[in-house]
Amino acid sequence: MHNTFTFELYKTKLYGQYWKPQLVKGIIILVHGMGEHSGRYAESVVPYLLKENYAVVSYDNFGHGKTKGKRGHCPNYESLLESLEFVINKAKLLIKDLPVFLYGHSLGGNIVLNYALKKQPKIKGIVVTSPFLKLAFNPPKWKVNLGKMMLHILPYITMPSDIEEAAISSIPEQVKRYKEDPLVHDKISPMFLFPVIEAGNYAIANANNLTIPTFIAHGTGDRIIDYNGSIDFCKQSKISELKLYDNCYHELHHDVCAAEMLETIVKWLNTIIL
Repeated sequence: MHNTFTFELYKTKLYGQYWKPQLVKGIIILVHGMGEHSGRYAESVVPYLLKENYAVVSYDNFGHGKTKGKRGHCPNYESLLESLEFVINKAKLLIKDLPVFLYGHSLGGNIVLNYALKKQPKIKGIVVTSPFLKLAFNPPKWKVNLGKMMLHILPYITMPSDIEEAAISSIPEQVKRYKEDPLVHDKISPMFLFPVIEAGNYAIANANNLTIPTFIAHGTGDRIIDYNGSIDFCKQSKISELKLYDNCYHELHHDVCAAEMLETIVKWLNTIIL
């Protein structure tokens, strides 16, 4: 069963959707990455989870997908945590009295880890793939300086995100699908970028305070987000488990290791839910 919903925060109408199998043993809140949208998981991650009787609730973040508003911009970092909290509460109303898990990719990984660290929610477990904790590339210095200046003058102005499209996946067909997706964009505002970078540093520095079992997957071939950020996080956190995938790129669920990774995630979820 697939349904959609909308909700309003900061005078913005956000788009959400959920998938529910006939028998539900747990709920997974899925948070997408920068520049993409929740619909990109409908044919890859979602079917794996449904097959294992997990309901999936997802949404398009501020500035993304079918959510209204300026592409690549959000009101502030707190709004990213608030929208996640709204969707968690929505999921608990839709499907009652079942364990809740968070699943975040890239930007989504940054958001769910910071949400767990700052809000201490009653969540059964967390899965993050290629979490945006540390960039794997250095944007031009002039652009960084300009962006920091704009953060105080025009925080909503958007610039190209400099995400290398070919680094999404080692599979050319997946890169082609990404490029041709009309809802994918490469825009980002200073208000979106710099607080997320800061939040990535915060997550690593405070990883020892994490109290929720967490599984992290990252590819050593990721040229967008540095897998060493995931290593640093797990070194600090006694409750986190890291699995590295040799030579795989940024979107592991759209790469050659997809089946292996998703099977590992499901096994981990099934262990945690017991």
